[in-house]
Amino acid sequence: MKRNIGKKRKKVFTRRMRAHLLFLLLILSAAFLVVLGKIIYLNVVKGDKYSQRVLSQNNYVSVTVPYKRGDIYDRNGSILATSKKVYNLVIEPKNILENEKSTIATSKALKKFFGVSEEEMSKYLQDKDSLYTVVRKKLSYEEVKAFQDYVKSPAGNRVTGVFMEDGYERTYPNKEVGCHLLGYVVSGNVGQGGIEGCYDEQLNGQNGRTYAYLGEDYNLQKKLEPARDGCSLVTTIDTETQRIVQRKCDEFMAEMGAKNISVLVMDPMNCDILALYNSHQYDPNDPYSMLPTKYQFKDAEGLSDEAFKEKAKKMSDEEKLASLYEVWRNFVVSDSFEPGSTFKTFTISGALEDGVISGEETFYCDGGQHIADYDIACHNTSGHGLITVPQALELSCNDALMQIAALEGSTIFDKYQTLFGFGQKTNVDLTGESSDEDYYTMIYHEDTLNPVELATSSFGQGVTVTMMQLGTAFCSAINGGYYYQPHVVKQILDEDGNLVENYDKILVRRTISQDTSDKIKGILKETVEYGTGKKAIVEGYEIGGKTGTAEKLPRGNGKYILSFIGFSPVESPQVVIYCVVDEPKSDDPANTGAGSILFHKIASELLPYMNIYKTGDASPTDASATDASQSEEVATPVFEGDAPEISAAGSTPEENAQPEGEQETASTTDAE
Repeated sequence: MKRNIGKKRKKVFTRRMRAHLLFLLLILSAAFLVVLGKIIYLNVVKGDKYSQRVLSQNNYVSVTVPYKRGDIYDRNGSILATSKKVYNLVIEPKNILENEKSTIATSKALKKFFGVSEEEMSKYLQDKDSLYTVVRKKLSYEEVKAFQDYVKSPAGNRVTGVFMEDGYERTYPNKEVGCHLLGYVVSGNVGQGGIEGCYDEQLNGQNGRTYAYLGEDYNLQKKLEPARDGCSLVTTIDTETQRIVQRKCDEFMAEMGAKNISVLVMDPMNCDILALYNSHQYDPNDPYSMLPTKYQFKDAEGLSDEAFKEKAKKMSDEEKLASLYEVWRNFVVSDSFEPGSTFKTFTISGALEDGVISGEETFYCDGGQHIADYDIACHNTSGHGLITVPQALELSCNDALMQIAALEGSTIFDKYQTLFGFGQKTNVDLTGESSDEDYYTMIYHEDTLNPVELATSSFGQGVTVTMMQLGTAFCSAINGGYYYQPHVVKQILDEDGNLVENYDKILVRRTISQDTSDKIKGILKETVEYGTGKKAIVEGYEIGGKTGTAEKLPRGNGKYILSFIGFSPVESPQVVIYCVVDEPKSDDPANTGAGSILFHKIASELLPYMNIYKTGDASPTDASATDASQSEEVATPVFEGDAPEISAAGSTPEENAQPEGEQETASTTDAE
C-alpha cells in the first residue's frame, strides 16, 4: 500500500469538543456576570460607604445641603407659609492663609460687608487646617449680594476661601392670621400644631450633602448629593374669610369682651374648613414671644409691652411654656364643653329619622319635668303651654325635648349621637384631638343613659362636645345627611408641582335622610326668623341656625358659654358659621345673645364676599317687633333643688362641686 506521506490530516471538531468549548464559554460568562454584578453592587449599593471611607483617609469636610420645606397655600393660591432662602457666611481658613495678600484682602472684605472685626477674624483663622467655619448665619439675599458683586469685580479678585451656604427660614406672610390653623416650625424643621404639625412628614424633604476634601495632588475635590425638597400643600382655607372673621371678632372683643372667642367656618357640602379663629392669637414667625400671654396675668394690666417683657424674663422656663401652651392651644379642636341647646338639633333629627315623631305632634310644657328624684326645669318656668315640634326648637323648650327623648329611649338616642359623631374623633387633619377612648367618656351611652341623663342630654347639658364635632355634625344635618370628614388640606404637590394626593368629599357615613334634613333646615330657618335666633338675622338673607347657652362647671359659678351655629342660604347651604363666646363680660352674660350677635357681625360681611345671593325678607326690624321673652336667653337652673353629684359625662364630683351658699342656683341651661 502506498501512503500519502506529506498530506496533512484535516482537523475535525467533534461533538464532544464543541460541548467542552460551550461549557467553558458558559463558565467564563458566568464569571464575567459575577464580576460585573459585584462592580455594580459596590458602586450603587456600597458606593457611599466606600466614598466616605476614602474621604476619611483625607483632610475633608462634610457640609449639609438643606432641603426646602414645602409651601402651604390657601384655596386661591395665596401663600400662607413658605421657606425663605437665607445664607450662612462660611470661610475656609486653610485656603485663606495660603497667601498673605489673599488673607489681607479677604479680612478687609469681610469687615467691610459683614462687620467682621480684625479680632474676630483672627479667632476664626486660628484653626489653620479648617475648610469650614461659619461666620454669620441667616443672611438675606440683599445682605450678601453686594459682597458677591464685589468679589466678581477686579477690586475683589484676591478674596478667597469664602462662600455662601444656602439655608431656609420658615416665614408666615400674614403673621397672626390663621395661626391656630397653620401652627409653626421650631428648630430642625419640626412642625408644631395645626397643619405644620399634622403634615410634618409630607412638608419635610431630605437633606443633601457636599463633601469637600484634599486629594493626593492637594487639590480641593468636591462630591455633591443633592437635597430633596418637601411637598407643598393646597388648603381649603380662604385667607379673606379668615381676615373677616378675625376683624369682626376683634370688634366684638373691644365692645363686649370675653375670656375667649372661637369661630369655625365650613362648607357644609364637603366639610372644607374655610376659617378657624381663636382669640389671643400669636405670630408663628415668633411663636415663643411672651407678649400674646399678657392677658393671662392680672397684674400685667396697664403694663407697657416693654415692661411686660421685663416681667416675663423673671419667669421660669416651665412658667413660660405653660403660658405659651394656653396661647398655642386650639380651642376649636382640643377643648370640650357642654353645648347647650345647639344639641337639640340632633335630638329632633334622630327622632324624625327613626319615625319616633312625625313632626305633626304637640307637646305640653308646664315648666319642667319630674324625673326619678329630680325636678328638671325648662328655661321658661311658667311653661310654654301646648307647642308643636318646630316650636320646641324655635322656643328652645327643654320640657318638650325631654318628652321627645323619652319617646326615643336610650337606644335610639345613643344611635344618633354616634351617627352624628359625638363621643368619637372627627379625624380632622389638624393636631389636638384626643383619642376615641377619651371622647367616648364625654357623652352618656345606652348603658349609662338613665332617665335623668337622657333628659338633660336631650337639651345639651351633661353631654360634652368639641366645636369640630358639633360643627361637622351640623353640616351633616343640613346637607342631606352626609357626614364628611372635616379637612383643611385638599391637595399635596411634590417639589415639581405634580399632584401626589387629592382629598375631596371624604364621605364617612349617612346620618339622616334628605327628607329629614329638609325638615330640619326649615325649622332652623323659623328659629332665626321667629324664635331665639333673631339677633343673628342679616337683612335680605335667608338664615337658619340655633342658639346655645351652657353653664360651666362647677355649677352655680355664674360662668357661661354662649354660642350660635347658623348657615345660609337655607335651601342650598353654602356656608356654616359656628360662634362660641366663652364667658362674655356682661352684667348678665346668659342674657346677651353673644353668639348670635357675633354671627350677625361676621355673616353681614362674609355672605356678600362669598357672593351668596339675597333670598329672604327677614330684617333686623322684625326682631324688635317680637316679644322679647321669646327671643332672649334667660339662664335658669336645670335642677330645681338638689342636683346629682355628677351632672356632666366624664366629669368628677370635684368638678361638679357647688360653690358654698350658691346651691339654690346650682346649674343652668339654655334660656331661649
